Amino acid sequence: MRHWRSRGAIAWLLWPASLFFGVMVILRRLFFRLRLFKSHSAGIPVIVVGNLTAGGSGKTPLVLHVAGILKEHGWKPGIVSRGYLGSAQQPRAATIAADPAEVGDEPILLARRSGCPVWVAPERIAACRALRAENPECNVIVTDDGLQHYALRRDIEICVVDGSGVGAGFLQPAGPLREPRARLRSVDAVVTQGAPDAQGYKMVLEGDKLVRFTDARDVRAAKSFAGQRVHAVAGIGDPKRFFLQLARFGIKVVPHPFPDHHPFRAQDLEFGDEAPVLMTEKDAVKCKRIVAGNPQAQFWVFPVSASLDPAFERWLLEKLGGSKAA
Repeated sequence: MRHWRSRGAIAWLLWPASLFFGVMVILRRLFFRLRLFKSHSAGIPVIVVGNLTAGGSGKTPLVLHVAGILKEHGWKPGIVSRGYLGSAQQPRAATIAADPAEVGDEPILLARRSGCPVWVAPERIAACRALRAENPECNVIVTDDGLQHYALRRDIEICVVDGSGVGAGFLQPAGPLREPRARLRSVDAVVTQGAPDAQGYKMVLEGDKLVRFTDARDVRAAKSFAGQRVHAVAGIGDPKRFFLQLARFGIKVVPHPFPDHHPFRAQDLEFGDEAPVLMTEKDAVKCKRIVAGNPQAQFWVFPVSASLDPAFERWLLEKLGGSKAA
């Protein structure tokens, strides 16, 4: 109780700063709409998958789901990302061989899972142009994050709201919001992942297999680890969600939460025993070199996929077919 009171007190102390931040956010968006700030077209349809809050909310699995729908229906999608925490300042292709320190962790995961060309750059339009130059067959772009990146024009906006909802409605720095919650009314679709205060297409992250880190051919049912004590490692937006997913299979989880996008070191994965270590796909991208130096260790990866109401697929294809760029 004291913890929540303390957080509430801090939020109210920061409220004046949040008010100023909110005014700046509204003016910035207005200036883009009035074309006082310049925005750029990618020349092909752009689908933005973003959120209102800082941190993870399930955007990456949804981007993979959207890309899968598009490929299934004959589109040739490319994916663009900021490459959060990556050092690249110029457009770079994110491939399975790329260094996550340069292009970020999520773009490499997107490249491996989607089979689509993935490019990163601080300016999304630069990434779009580089992607199209190298992949002229690409006829639609999906951006991982970037709802607030108005310098890139978009045809479809999809906002993800996770189980934490939008909190008390405070903007940064008092709260988690990047934009006012009223922004939900202007996006084309809202996708909710257990959010109690948002209406939209329901999304569930599903997974029931574990893949051995050093041998992707070794795939086991997650329930085969039931009753076994494991170390669960998660450096994602909501580590608790990962721990609960594993616990539902009867696995005895020893949780090891880390900050989102944590740059793992070898000592982070040393727990002083021989118990298996289970981690998310996003974390596995950053732990590749660590695990390669210890091939006999029991490291396992838990892949998940987004599952949505079929109505979302119908809506997306109809909306895309009617977009101006299409």
